[in-house]
Amino acid sequence: MLRITLAQLNLTVGDIEGNVSRMIATAQQAAAAQADIVVFSELSLCAYYPGDMLEEAAFQSRIDAGLAALREASAALPQLHWVVGAPTRTQGPGKQLHNSLLVLRAGEVRLQYAKQLLPTYNIFDERRHFEPGPDVAKVLRIGNAQVGFLICEDGWNDTGADYAHNPFARMADASPDVVISINASPSHIGKREQRHQVFGDAARRHGLPIVYVNQIGGHDQIVYDGASFAVEPDAGVVFEAQRFEEDVRTLQLVDGRFVAADGSALQPVPQAGLPTMAFYRQQIVLGLRDYARRCGFSQVVVGSSGGIDSALTLALAAEALGPQNVVGITMPSRFSSSGSVDDSVTLCRNLGVALHTHPIADLVAGYSAQFEASFGQPLRGLPLENLQARIRGTTLMEFSNAFGHLLLTTGNKSEISVGYCTLYGDTNGGLGLIGDLYKTEIFALSRHVNEHAGRELIPQAIIDKEPSAELAPDQKDADSLPPYPVLDEVLKLLIEGEGLSRSEYQAAHDFVQALHESADGRALVQRVRLLVARSEYKRRQAPPIVRVRAKAFGNGRQMPIAARYV
Repeated sequence: MLRITLAQLNLTVGDIEGNVSRMIATAQQAAAAQADIVVFSELSLCAYYPGDMLEEAAFQSRIDAGLAALREASAALPQLHWVVGAPTRTQGPGKQLHNSLLVLRAGEVRLQYAKQLLPTYNIFDERRHFEPGPDVAKVLRIGNAQVGFLICEDGWNDTGADYAHNPFARMADASPDVVISINASPSHIGKREQRHQVFGDAARRHGLPIVYVNQIGGHDQIVYDGASFAVEPDAGVVFEAQRFEEDVRTLQLVDGRFVAADGSALQPVPQAGLPTMAFYRQQIVLGLRDYARRCGFSQVVVGSSGGIDSALTLALAAEALGPQNVVGITMPSRFSSSGSVDDSVTLCRNLGVALHTHPIADLVAGYSAQFEASFGQPLRGLPLENLQARIRGTTLMEFSNAFGHLLLTTGNKSEISVGYCTLYGDTNGGLGLIGDLYKTEIFALSRHVNEHAGRELIPQAIIDKEPSAELAPDQKDADSLPPYPVLDEVLKLLIEGEGLSRSEYQAAHDFVQALHESADGRALVQRVRLLVARSEYKRRQAPPIVRVRAKAFGNGRQMPIAARYV
């Protein structure tokens, strides 16, 4: 029998001292539960991912001090094995660090394993900092069990498609009784099910029970959902920790089967994860909550236009931080409808957030008059529209500076993709909550927010309203863009492509193929392609956005600005 504590913690990148303190407290909890092993996540000492902090000598010195503190703490719990993740120094040529797993016991390092497969794709850039470990399996006898160890990406190449060798096959050759995998696996729609599939198949193929421990928390754009699990070769996933929450659980491994700490049977794990909109809401809420906390903000401000994007942003912010910590500002111009202002009032009353009114008509008139006086022609058309957006953006930044609130941007993925936004205007801010959601998903998530609350938080009038920037008389988004149900399918194929789920890819592919059957359809697709390409410079200057889909703007999609795309 082996007792294993899964330590799914929300650790902070670079907070070595704080992370050490959390890990020691959790190890004490595991020891009290009579665990043989406590398992922390990948790079748990510094949290995933520290980036170029790894290149700083002072950072490495703090890592060394943190490891020393963990070893000292392990001496006080001599029966407990600590499985921790940390960068360690290499010997010889190549990068100077390994992404390592260490097993500590009684003040000593009993085993050290270096990650073999270093992902360098999508949001990952580990080969920038780490040297791959050797092609070996590392196992350790703990009690009467032989325990093998892997780190995250090491477990994702069992089909042999992505790397020259397969650590799982090497591990199977070592014949362990159980494999422990430590991970920092980012969350996006469908990722939980993908993990279960990959590791369930590997467990069955090699006859290996597996314990999979993941971190949770928001780290800049990236959110980790936890959902640590245990899988058996025949039964599949038999245990799953909480999702989007810290969770410390102790399991027993008895004759190759996992049971609860008290020996009772585990509760069945549902095959399906959260519904899509529930997943989006929880991922964004955790992403904002941790981003604000880690950046030292307790309050946020949002420009409330009376439209659906700002309404959804306000609702998500209120859930994440509490309505008392959210401020809305409505900034009517001479083109704003009375309904938009009224809708903002109703929305903020429903949410319980403060709403300020700051008219901009006089400011726009003053800027326009001075522009004409200085340059000899009046402001009209697009420059006048952008001026309004920039006055609003400046007002919001003034509020942020004056009162210490984090400014949230309200652009969605459809608009950001094609540049339907104003640089230094509505792109101002510190974080975007809905920038990885297409416009059609904005409507769906807004309806879900109301359903989840059991009442109308976002007024139905806002959901039903035809989208408009309200920067010109009778302006509608459809005047400048294809209808969103059309635009979004084209964008999915252009931006995410085969990174989509199978069903979503097939739907987008078939839709675009149908468009190509007519000259107008082909012209529409080409126009969208050019808009996406020409807007890269805007996206490069925009704030980070919370990632919810497999391919998000930011470090998940790296494209040049000055290039020929078509």
